[in-house]
Amino acid sequence: MSNKVREALASATRRLAGIGDTPRLDAELLMAHALGGSREELLLNRLDAAVPAQFEALLERRLASEPIAYIVGRRAFWTIELAVGPGVLIPRPESETLIEAALAHFGSAGPARILDLGTGPGTLLLAALAQWPGATGLGVDASEDALAYARRNAVARAEFRRGDWDEGLDERFDLVLANPPYVEAGAALPPDVARWEPPPALYAGADGLDAYRRLAPRFARLIAPGGIACLEIGAGQEEKVRALLAGQRVTIESRTDLRGIVRCLILKPDRD
Repeated sequence: MSNKVREALASATRRLAGIGDTPRLDAELLMAHALGGSREELLLNRLDAAVPAQFEALLERRLASEPIAYIVGRRAFWTIELAVGPGVLIPRPESETLIEAALAHFGSAGPARILDLGTGPGTLLLAALAQWPGATGLGVDASEDALAYARRNAVARAEFRRGDWDEGLDERFDLVLANPPYVEAGAALPPDVARWEPPPALYAGADGLDAYRRLAPRFARLIAPGGIACLEIGAGQEEKVRALLAGQRVTIESRTDLRGIVRCLILKPDRD
């Protein structure tokens, strides 16, 4: 491998072809991490620097399909950056659709109290708290590994606890956020997902709907008057999840992600 960053990036990009969809970006993120700086700094100022010794080891990890986020230990989401690692679901851009939907509903005033069910490393809750500095929130997850990262990422206005969805909660929230598992058991996933990310955060039974079946009856009692729930769904699941929510005293709207896929169902409690 070349001893200059510029040539090493070109070589790494060729080696990473077929490992994910963004080999050049992956190479740049690994190099920036090895250099101890940002990708922007790398591209602007470090292309003619010497290649750091640890770069090859980082590259080998990516060649084994380990996710970039696990290798560098962080992932950007909305306006924040989160510490992530093995045992935690990696935040994805499509989940930002839930924050966009909440922002459209609440505007700058924001919700006062937020619940994040299946919080993982605190993804949705901490993004919402960054958006609305006057809010406080609770994140719940069944995984201690995920909660360890959530607490590492936490701000003072966030509380995290272990739990089975909303069991034991008797509070109503202005904003309920939920990104449950929704992949069908046995579905083909990319190797960096299937081999590395925690199965309980991905798979939800034979049809991918098990988590929605459990959650459907719970939203109406969790949402405060004037509030909403924003529920992430998988591609093509809108009608099936709507059917599970039928008769649950909520009205339902939908919102698409940047690819035009319905990604978020917005639930509003019916007026009594």
